[in-house]
Amino acid sequence: MKGSTHLAIGTAIGIAASIYYPFDPVHAAYYVAASAFSAISADLDGTNMLSSKLGKVSHRIRESALWLGLLALGAGGWLYSAGNPNYPALAAGGIGLVLLGLILKEGAVRNALVSLCGVGLLYAGWRSHSTGLIGLGVFVAWAPWLNHRGLTHTVWAALAWAFIAAAFERQLHVEGLGAAATAGYLSHLVADTLTPGGVKWLYPIVKKSIKLSF
Repeated sequence: MKGSTHLAIGTAIGIAASIYYPFDPVHAAYYVAASAFSAISADLDGTNMLSSKLGKVSHRIRESALWLGLLALGAGGWLYSAGNPNYPALAAGGIGLVLLGLILKEGAVRNALVSLCGVGLLYAGWRSHSTGLIGLGVFVAWAPWLNHRGLTHTVWAALAWAFIAAAFERQLHVEGLGAAATAGYLSHLVADTLTPGGVKWLYPIVKKSIKLSF
């Protein structure tokens, strides 16, 4: 299912939460932001709305490594022709950059960038003593390396997300924030269950996908 559909469902859940609980404009913003973010977070295990921009960055990083490597090789060749003794180090660096650009997969670079964001959240949580930020940082750093519709699309991930959301609710003192965020995450799994690929809700205990496609 498209990320925009998941986002729309999550936003609707946030609006419903802001209506259900005593209305406060700040709390309403929290509900919508938390449930909308939660509704697309399960897809951190692949390219999604959250990581698509980083995919473009990873493409540029890979291209930059290749072009810098070729430039270094060219400079090394010019120094060699001029009799400069420093050309071997420059040539070796150029070869290393070219090989790195050829070996690196853009997906791996994107995953590393997403994980770096997770490490940043983890560090911020550690500095501010925020259990919610620490949990979110661990989730964001870990999720990109998993198979798509694998562990992030399970009841275990939903439970972990509920724990993270509950920590934010306690920290921010916003009643129902944890429930809204958890509902947003679960909406993603339910929506994907309605697709032909289905969802492995109990993976890795049960590896069969559950499908309710029509």
